[in-house]
Amino acid sequence: MDGLILKIAGEEREFPWGTTYEEIAGEYQKDYPERIALVRLNGKIRELNHKVERGGELEFMTLADPAGHKAYVRTAIMLLMKAFREETGVHDSECLKVEFTIGPGYYCTPRGNLQIDQDLLDRVERRMRREVEKKTPITKKSMPIGDAVAVFAAQGMEDKVSLFRYRRSSSINVYHLGDYADYNYGYMLPDVSYLHVFSLKRYRSGFVLILPDRKTPETLPAFEDRKNLFLQLRRNTYWGRMMGIETVGDLNDLIVRGETEQIILVQEALQERRIGELARRIFERSGVKFVMIAGPSSSGKTTFANRLAIQLRTWGLHPHLISLDDYYLNRELAPLDEHGKPNFECLEALNVEGFNQDMKTLLNGGEVELPRFNFLTGKSEKSGNVIRLSVEDILIIEGIHGINDRMSHALPNESKFKIYISALTTLSVDLHNRIPTTDARLLRRIVRDARTRGSSAEHTIGMWDSVRAGEENYIFPFQESADEMFNSAQIYELAILKQFAEPLLFAVRPGTREYDEAKRLLKFLDYFVGMDQDALPRNSICREFVGGSCFRV
Repeated sequence: MDGLILKIAGEEREFPWGTTYEEIAGEYQKDYPERIALVRLNGKIRELNHKVERGGELEFMTLADPAGHKAYVRTAIMLLMKAFREETGVHDSECLKVEFTIGPGYYCTPRGNLQIDQDLLDRVERRMRREVEKKTPITKKSMPIGDAVAVFAAQGMEDKVSLFRYRRSSSINVYHLGDYADYNYGYMLPDVSYLHVFSLKRYRSGFVLILPDRKTPETLPAFEDRKNLFLQLRRNTYWGRMMGIETVGDLNDLIVRGETEQIILVQEALQERRIGELARRIFERSGVKFVMIAGPSSSGKTTFANRLAIQLRTWGLHPHLISLDDYYLNRELAPLDEHGKPNFECLEALNVEGFNQDMKTLLNGGEVELPRFNFLTGKSEKSGNVIRLSVEDILIIEGIHGINDRMSHALPNESKFKIYISALTTLSVDLHNRIPTTDARLLRRIVRDARTRGSSAEHTIGMWDSVRAGEENYIFPFQESADEMFNSAQIYELAILKQFAEPLLFAVRPGTREYDEAKRLLKFLDYFVGMDQDALPRNSICREFVGGSCFRV
């Protein structure tokens, strides 16, 4: 046999030894509306500049696929760092940090004495585009960890030196873009010509690298300021710096020095102070009777609602907790999605009018028996929980549609206080590799669902895209309309979740679609030194996922 046999779209073809996946993708690009970014051979993802080494079934992944889009983002950030270093002459590559995302923008801040203005950003962007025109390749080299650390130390990347101090593997992959070397958490594109669209825009005390959305990878979206989200993320970034924890390496350093309990106590105190501030705001706003709480999956809504209730009691109020899940319509009445399956995420799956009638009755001094939804039978039932609101009573209402005004359309605006909650991770792998918020929430859910529902990690990962689609449609569009935001992410939690998540992820079957994601998450957790859960307070948000909470969660 002169070559290797690959099965592509049901057809077997022979390719010469040494053929790259990029060359093969070029032959099939006409069949795909978006640019091919990666391939999957026998279920395992490969970068395009790899050479074919074995036969098997080959699939193409475009920039519209999650893995392809992430490769676009990583490649763009690497190009940004190289261009910034060359334009400013600052060879210490710690001059910039990728902080977090604001819509389509990746917020970056200067470090040290570096000053940012739009003129500098325009020059950096022009330099980036020249590299794109030259199709500068990105190469990967596996290096002994000691050699890699020496490369990063020479470039002033002390965050990476700290990160790899705790790496168990004997080698790591170092990516090169010209004479610039960096480490990237995940797959990369073969060269920078794949970066069709991007822009740099001055924002706050830094700037944003604006990149296309996964669903429209050829179009640059308009940047929208999200003031509330930014302020919340900045607050937690400040908390991390105050604690001396900006990166995973920082966290690991403190863990091995035996400061686990101190990290937990300070983080919990900061969150409790924030919850107390929210309770004070609610108390001081005249006429509030309904605290509406909403947030995406695994945000810790239940624990937050309980802790907020306790803080409200310190102001002399009598809070009652209500879950919007108890207002589901009987299951046979649920609307159907585009696939003909019941859609339990949409607003129409709830008895909106029944909820509004009950809340109006309570607001007007009447008495209401709250419903209870039986998830085993799929029926709404009477709960026996009859309430009437006195002057001191206040309702804490939690559910995915809580801050959507259509859910509470009959209630006066002055009677509502809306809180958006999410786990907005501000800890970074290193200064150039941020941790996606969705990764932390997915790990929370994997651990919780295994403990409370007996669900496998494979099942939870398999349904995650559907969960995320519901959040995009029904939660995220309303986050800026909230009166306040609360970030439930805890700077230490991934080091605790590691012990619970790893056995579940190792159980995911090879060859399944979920296997790639499980392996990626295992590699991610390998960055962390594990932390014991014993020091966790019983009212910690983390307890909602690992167990041992004093609340019914």
